[in-house]
Amino acid sequence: MNNEQLYAMRHSLAHITAHAVQNLWPDAKFGVGPVIENGFYYDIDLGDTKVSDADFKKIEKEMRRIVSNDYPFERTEKPIQEALIWAKERQQPYKVELLNDLMREGTTLASELDSAMMGIGLPAGIIGVTRPEVQSVVDVSFYTNGDFTDLCRGPHVESTGKVGAFKLMRVAGAYWRGKESNPQMQRLYGVAFETQQQLDDYLAMLEEAKKRDHRKLGQELDLFVFSDLVGAGLPLWTPRGTTLKNELDNYVQELRDEMGFSEVSIPHITRKDLYERSGHWNKFSDELFRITTREGHEFAMKPMNCPHHTQLYASRQRSYRDLPIRYRETTMVYRDEQTGELGGLSRVRGITQDDAHIFCRAGQVEDEAKKLWNVIETFYGSLGFEKFRIRLSTHDPKNKEAYTGAEEHWNSTESQLASIIREKIGDEFTMGVGEAAFYGPKIDFMARDAIGREHQLATIQLDFNQPEGFDLTCRSESGDNERIVMLHCAVMGSHERFLSVFIEHTAGRFPLWCAPEQVRIISVNQEEPTIRFVEDLASRAKSLGIRVVVDNNNDSVGKKIRNSEKMKVPYTLVVGSKEVLEGRVTPRVRADLAVEGREESSYAIDQFMTSVANEVRGRVSKSSL
Repeated sequence: MNNEQLYAMRHSLAHITAHAVQNLWPDAKFGVGPVIENGFYYDIDLGDTKVSDADFKKIEKEMRRIVSNDYPFERTEKPIQEALIWAKERQQPYKVELLNDLMREGTTLASELDSAMMGIGLPAGIIGVTRPEVQSVVDVSFYTNGDFTDLCRGPHVESTGKVGAFKLMRVAGAYWRGKESNPQMQRLYGVAFETQQQLDDYLAMLEEAKKRDHRKLGQELDLFVFSDLVGAGLPLWTPRGTTLKNELDNYVQELRDEMGFSEVSIPHITRKDLYERSGHWNKFSDELFRITTREGHEFAMKPMNCPHHTQLYASRQRSYRDLPIRYRETTMVYRDEQTGELGGLSRVRGITQDDAHIFCRAGQVEDEAKKLWNVIETFYGSLGFEKFRIRLSTHDPKNKEAYTGAEEHWNSTESQLASIIREKIGDEFTMGVGEAAFYGPKIDFMARDAIGREHQLATIQLDFNQPEGFDLTCRSESGDNERIVMLHCAVMGSHERFLSVFIEHTAGRFPLWCAPEQVRIISVNQEEPTIRFVEDLASRAKSLGIRVVVDNNNDSVGKKIRNSEKMKVPYTLVVGSKEVLEGRVTPRVRADLAVEGREESSYAIDQFMTSVANEVRGRVSKSSL
């Protein structure tokens, strides 16, 4: 089954869901029902009736009855005025509103219609258009299955019996069209696949994902916390979590420094003028934390770093001999995300970025981009993300107002990135039309985690707009001012979002080199020789840069070992009288680090410590012991 067929199947199931809801609650009011990743949803308004998980069984039963009847999906058309009459007669105010938006001049922007119209099924030609185009639209389309009819642009499968395997998953509140001032509806989510086996595999993956949930593991492994007094979306990192963050970031910066980056530092606020000049003020004005000084000047907490870095470049005249100039820093940015959009570390208001910008000539872009590509592959390869899907994210020519810069600049820079990709991997990449940043196209590195979910990780972005807006130039060989270009590259991007992925990818079993705790030493007894021996072991470990924790409390040895396993410590040493007498230790190696078939062995203290220290420095994936 290809993607178009799968889309039609899931879209059809959204309609079947609405059909079942109408049969069970005849007064239901319907919003929109688009296809989403792995499934679909439908927004419904049932007044005071609240749907819960307990209702899913009867809704699914009714859906299966509709499926078994194998009703054909029949398309019809009506003039838009008749469609309005139809919606009013059936007391469907949300459909009326959407149709009225298309009838009124100047009341709805294209960008507002795009998400609202998705899946309700007006003809593709009128979605997201302005008033002059709408005036020429005569008909809108409907689809009927059995005794249920809905506005819809399609596509659908041939009949309700051809929709594959499905399951309702959850219900959530959703403001109509995403605005808090609008009524809150109930959003019914479902998943759907071609076969029952595919659905079963997906549900099994979700069960595994629950065990790996970074919010759960973050608490269990003592990595981060949230505080109501601090505010939603503002994680607080514990010592263990901070160690993990810093080790990952240090590796990124080590790789960058090998490429010739220089570290810089910028303030966390800026005058409004900087972002007006860069274009970010207009693009992100709703997401900015704004500050008004006592003198009435308007500032903002920075939501990104690139405009600041342009001012470092612009602070003096640059020669072509100076380029490329590479700046990097790890710093925080801030975005006023809505409370309902926040979730663990995946979406936060305070974002740590390992940001970097390269200022170079057009002819240097290819070489610099390839070097960045190598940095990304090296970093993620060491963490177990071994293969990327590459996406070239371009602008959408049908939505030009979402981007800055001339069309010819977009075409040339997109072609330049495509050429770089083809030289690296051939034609094995996908296109992401409309996924570009507003200032330029980008290469996105997409990877699957340990349980099969795909994530966008690093990006390489090409920016011709900010050099133009800030008049960034270098003195060429002929003595003329030559326009330069910028490359943006965040390897981890948002540390918070990356760590949400990384924690779940590893299930908290971090590689030895970045694990917050690398060795745990457990004392079998409280005898003085044992305690002295344990303290000496810990001292030797620390002198070699190994992160070590000593557990010499009064719990049983079994409980201490279980506690070490729960904290997913790479190496655990159990020390008693035998170890003290022989001066040797037998490490318990975490299962994922152990070499298959290798039995536990005892080692002299120095041999063990040196081996672990070498594994940390080498960032190896398997134990040498």
